[in-house]
Parts: sequence; C-alpha cells; structure tokens
Amino acid sequence: MNDESIISLYFARDEQAIAETAAVYGAYCHRLSMNILRDEGEAEECVNDTYLKVWNSIPPDRPLSMRAYLGRIVRNLSLNRYKAMLRRKRNRELEACMLELSACVTLPDDRLDDLPALLDDFLSTLRDDERRLFVGRYWHGYTAESLAGAYGITPNAAVLRLRRTREKLRAYLTERGYKI
Repeated sequence: MNDESIISLYFARDEQAIAETAAVYGAYCHRLSMNILRDEGEAEECVNDTYLKVWNSIPPDRPLSMRAYLGRIVRNLSLNRYKAMLRRKRNRELEACMLELSACVTLPDDRLDDLPALLDDFLSTLRDDERRLFVGRYWHGYTAESLAGAYGITPNAAVLRLRRTREKLRAYLTERGYKI
C-alpha cells in the first residue's frame, strides 16, 4: 500500500490505517527506536506510541512522506523515552547515595537547620582527596566507579574511602552531641 492510500485511511478514520502503517513501516520504526533505546520493550512501546500519535495527528496533518513523518515522530518519542530512562537511572543512583549518607546523618527535625554548618565544618577537617570524593558522591551524586576513574583509584578503594569518611562524619557528629 502506498503513502497516499494509507493517509486516505487515516482521513476516513479507518482503524485499518494503523495496521497498514505497521505492515509497511513497522520494521523501519522499530529499527529506528532500537538504535536509540537499545531495549526491545521500550522500543516496542515507542512504536505503539508513534501509531497513536499519527492517529491523533492525521487529520489535520497530511504528510508528504509517511516514512519521514513516522521517522520524526518515533525518533522524538524514543529520544524522550531515553532521557526519561537516564533520569530514572540517575534517581536510583541518588537514592542509593542518600541512603548511604542517611545512615550517619540523622538529626532531629529541630536540629536540621544546623546541618549545613556542621557539614561545612566537617569537610574542613578532611584531606583534599577525602573531601573531593565525599562531595563528588554526596553532593554531585557521582557513582563510586566514576569517582574512581576520575581520581585514578579502583572502585573498591573509592567505596572504602567513602565508608571511612562516613564513619568520620558519624564520629564528628557524635562528638558534638548528636545522637546517631
């Protein structure tokens, strides 16, 4: 079936339009999405979302080339989904990071205002390499692996140094009368 016939089905609001689009352009859309997402399930979702978006946009749109029209839509949907996947991954990493830190920084609610000054004071007691690792992990949210690469140490060494620094923080807060 050619582009004009498929577009005519959309204008007639015939659901066969989606089946014909899938038959002619499904493999193309799937390949394009897979090249971006590298995940079969996510790519399939984007292709299905593409069909829905095309159904909702034709009419009034009347594309000159269905291939180009579909390609633009599936590419944009795939890129948006890819960005969302990165955010989810980043959020999981930040949750892990905060969980590590919360094990040694649990202040009563009425003392939370003290935390920034306490952390500043604590950081000033650390060696430069300890401070950079700590800030990189718990402020910027970098993984231990990325910090290890940046500072020329093994990931295990980065994890060990971070654990020791958290232990120092716990001792620092305990010395100042905070129950941990």
